[in-house]
Amino acid sequence: MTELDISQRKLKHLEACLRPEVAFSLQTSGFEKVAWPYHALPECDLEGISLETTFLGKTLQAPILIGAMTGGAEKAATINKHLAEAAQHLGLGMMLGSQRVMLERTEARGSFQVRSFAPDILLIGNLGAVQLLKGYGPDHLERAMDLVGADGLALHLNPLQEALQRGGDTTFSGLTARMQEVVTSVSRPIILKEVGHGLGKAVAREVSSIPFASLDVAGAGGTSWARVEELVHHGKILHPALCDLGIPTATALQEVREVLPDMPLIGSGGVYSGLEMAKALRLGARVVALARPLLPAALLSTQAVIDTLEGLIFELRISLFVGGFSSLAALYRAAAENPL
Repeated sequence: MTELDISQRKLKHLEACLRPEVAFSLQTSGFEKVAWPYHALPECDLEGISLETTFLGKTLQAPILIGAMTGGAEKAATINKHLAEAAQHLGLGMMLGSQRVMLERTEARGSFQVRSFAPDILLIGNLGAVQLLKGYGPDHLERAMDLVGADGLALHLNPLQEALQRGGDTTFSGLTARMQEVVTSVSRPIILKEVGHGLGKAVAREVSSIPFASLDVAGAGGTSWARVEELVHHGKILHPALCDLGIPTATALQEVREVLPDMPLIGSGGVYSGLEMAKALRLGARVVALARPLLPAALLSTQAVIDTLEGLIFELRISLFVGGFSSLAALYRAAAENPL
């Protein structure tokens, strides 16, 4: 693929993610099936509910990560700047888009380098796990983090996306053993994540001996990256049933938590409201992540991203209040003591 092809593909991904067709159509995230309590006598004050938490050793003012979105193109640099500045302003975390392009093309690095805009945030890098079978090793992961000043790195799994991508990487044999070898040799926290089709109990069992710092279930119900690929390459969805495969986010959280009860989980995939954030936390997530809901705002300005996130945080705080949870810690305790 030529340099121009790579940049064009990144832009086409962004353009596709603004289209409603990228959303799952045959299944939802499952949050609508999760009951949220309504407590008419909450015995707490809305203004006193703290949403502060810690994740991967850093303090967040709310249990929210700006999810992996983009990089490698000029427009991506603007988007990442707006997202990073919003994260810094609100005290949230941020995950970068896949950094492979910046490791292989020095001129693409600028779009990922957001530390100058967000010196204090939890910043998480991102690489495709399958690259570990194509020559990448601990040094590549450390370099990806060093180049952007990241506190940790996510390895993403995306077999369905790769299978529907023209020239995608579809050799996954031996990846579990390779991750075990590499992750144990890296000094900073490593997260395992999907891209929106879900991690379930089978994967949780397979990686249970690998020292991941967290798992991001990235369940079905939000953006289907299989649909994104088909829109990019064909202009339409050719295989709707395949594109809607996956484990709903609510189910993924329950399954992974059942297998790995002590693993800090990230709940992402179809999280569109503060109430859905609260439900993800009640299902056992430590933090939640969202990406596409922030994209339209990120194309506009930092303030637009801040406004969107503040609206979600407002909804999250009210959800705790009317649910009778006086703090985020109380919600964590309920999730631990009485799993859904």
